[in-house]
Amino acid sequence: MLKLSTIAISSVVLVEGLLGLIVGSLAILSDGLHALFDALTMLGLFVAVRASLKPPDEEHMYGHEKLEPLGGLLGGIALMATALWILYESVPRFIANEPYINLKLELVGFAAIGYTFCIDFFRVGTFRKAAESRSPTLKAGFYHAIADLGSTAIALLGFGLATQGFYRGDSTASIILSTLLAYLSVKLIWNNGMELSDAISKDVVDKIRREITSTKGVHRCENLRVRKAGTKTFAEATVKVPEYMSLKEAHNLASKIEEKIKNSIDNAEITIHTEPVKTETPKEKIVEKLAAEVEGVEETHRVTTVYIDGKLYITLHARVDPKLSVQEAHEIAEKIEDKINAKISEVENVTVHIEPFKAEPKKSSDLDEKEVRNIIQKTLKGFPYALRCKRILTYVADEKRYINIDCSFVGQISIKDAHEIASKIERNIKKQLTKAIVTVHIEPN
Repeated sequence: MLKLSTIAISSVVLVEGLLGLIVGSLAILSDGLHALFDALTMLGLFVAVRASLKPPDEEHMYGHEKLEPLGGLLGGIALMATALWILYESVPRFIANEPYINLKLELVGFAAIGYTFCIDFFRVGTFRKAAESRSPTLKAGFYHAIADLGSTAIALLGFGLATQGFYRGDSTASIILSTLLAYLSVKLIWNNGMELSDAISKDVVDKIRREITSTKGVHRCENLRVRKAGTKTFAEATVKVPEYMSLKEAHNLASKIEEKIKNSIDNAEITIHTEPVKTETPKEKIVEKLAAEVEGVEETHRVTTVYIDGKLYITLHARVDPKLSVQEAHEIAEKIEDKINAKISEVENVTVHIEPFKAEPKKSSDLDEKEVRNIIQKTLKGFPYALRCKRILTYVADEKRYINIDCSFVGQISIKDAHEIASKIERNIKKQLTKAIVTVHIEPN
């Protein structure tokens, strides 16, 4: 497309440039010089498009698409130069109001304009789809074709008026032409300059952000960066996801987001990085807390949370009073399920296993000295008829609690009976304190 346009506009340079000089028409000559700048611009755009089709390499990791807006920027600068040159030549002629054209060769001038019209219509037809294209290079080519058609029409009007005795018609046409070219050049320079500086439309950024945050499973979107390079839109973002989401689920979520954005924005390259929500309390802890708040629950344990296909599955064990009926225990389980569903989103199913509560021995190393001594004293009170406690010594080493008890027995008692009582004391204390090394020392009263 650009190659054909370059060849066609180059022929206009030769025809209008040569015949414009012969006839002496500034309008025709200006249109020819405009075509010269246009030909050079088309050549630059053609080279830019060829370069932008190259795949990414070590020096251009995002590809070569930036060469397209660079070509559009050069085209805008060329148009601006043309507009300023035409204005510079037109103003003195307009002031002088003298016949500069050769009226004997007016047919030659009309022939040059007619040929240019044919080329302009050919180029506008070639670029007719460029108005809807995202390529700045094709847009630049389309703008140039429209500008050429408009400038040729103005040149025809100005040259025609000049041949009828209105000499300012030729210079007036040139001034109008320069204004049109200036408008197009400013538009091209601004748009392509913004793209080269990585400026991006706020609407595009908002659209990408909406696609990300509306995806189920996404807590929030951070560090969103968007840039354009030619027809491509590059976007990078960090997505915060629940900490219970597996690596596979997080990868599937990122792929889903990328697919949504690509469906809404053409030719998009998306990179999504997933991170867990660090400040969030683990879901297991939240489930334990919610279940413990239900009246009748003595304890919860073995809580598991599994995240599959955007849905959360929860199982837990709850201990209740063993004297409760099955109906009463079932009602407690339903209350736990309702509370979890109300407080945690994305829950697909909650399964509660109800079991009777049974006190388990405490880990002795986790208790303080006062608690340990209370347990020992309570145990010793079960033998008031036999002994009296003289000293209790406790200490912790290697996560074990060592308990030494010195006791004196009341009255005369055989060593066999004393040993049985001391052993029973040791067993009773160990049942209440795990990982405890209990030694009862017996001595006479």
